[in-house]
Amino acid sequence: MYCQNCGKKLESNAMYCSDCGTKMKSLQKHCQNCGAEIEPGTNICPTCGFQIPPEVVKIVSPKYKITAGLLGIFLGGLGIHNFYLGYSSKGVIQLSLFFGGIFSCGLTTMVASFWGFIEGILILVGSIDRDVDGNFIE
Repeated sequence: MYCQNCGKKLESNAMYCSDCGTKMKSLQKHCQNCGAEIEPGTNICPTCGFQIPPEVVKIVSPKYKITAGLLGIFLGGLGIHNFYLGYSSKGVIQLSLFFGGIFSCGLTTMVASFWGFIEGILILVGSIDRDVDGNFIE
């Protein structure tokens, strides 16, 4: 069996695609507009012409938005929130900037801290809403 959305090969009993999160369609489906039975993979109902929207499921990360946001606000200069969300490269850059303050009289430390504080706020208000795998954080 293959995913109707991304084409990835799936196990025969899979309910969702592990790659893109699309819900696998059943063998028989009914039109949402007229209730007529339609074949799987059909995009337009042959009875009424209604365009069938794709069924996509939002995969939620086991990470929490409040945790990531507070880590960003209070420990953002160290990049802890980025490590928490899986963005290790960005976390290493922030960590390097933070400790680079030893050589720059604290200038890079202030930059890293401000950067982390802003990202923490963006996480809490929902502008940053996904982890490194593209899953939504709650």
